[in-house]
Amino acid sequence: MFYALRNLFALVGFLAIVCAIYAAVKIAPMKQAFDALDEGAFDVYSEMMIKVLETGNSAEAMVWKVKVNEDLSAEEVEETMRFVANEHNIKNVGELPLSGQVEAMTGEESRYLKIYMFCNALTAAQMLEYSDAYSAFLPCRVSMVEDKEGKLWLYSLNMDAMIYGGTPLPADLKEEAEGVKEIILDIMNRGAEGDF
Repeated sequence: MFYALRNLFALVGFLAIVCAIYAAVKIAPMKQAFDALDEGAFDVYSEMMIKVLETGNSAEAMVWKVKVNEDLSAEEVEETMRFVANEHNIKNVGELPLSGQVEAMTGEESRYLKIYMFCNALTAAQMLEYSDAYSAFLPCRVSMVEDKEGKLWLYSLNMDAMIYGGTPLPADLKEEAEGVKEIILDIMNRGAEGDF
């Protein structure tokens, strides 16, 4: 009995060592690669994963959303967003009135949905110099959406993964990107409150 227990413990110890070595060989390169990312990457991806687990919806994990003050009309929110964008010298480069298009195509009333596109061309050019893949993030979009209960919301792509999710951006580009992030959040937050 004593020898059987001793052999069992020896086998467990041996397997533990093998597992530890295997884990070190497999995990060490991943840890090394992760250590090369921006210091904010872990927080960005942790928050995204928490949101996915909470909602079961990956899109929810990749957006910012702000509820519009209930006493504001879509036109008032739109007017405020345009004012704030102009105040920050960021251009409104296009609008897509999707609910209007859906109504024109179907002849039926549709929930309100309009997409506003904002862009600072110089920042966009800097982003493209860093990586052409950033073109998929351009221009910055803010969507005004009427939910199924008739309440208005503003949505935009959460820029944190773009800014902090990879290897650190060059300092000047990171500063520019953080500035655009603050502008978009200001457009959304003040738009939702009608705050000129």
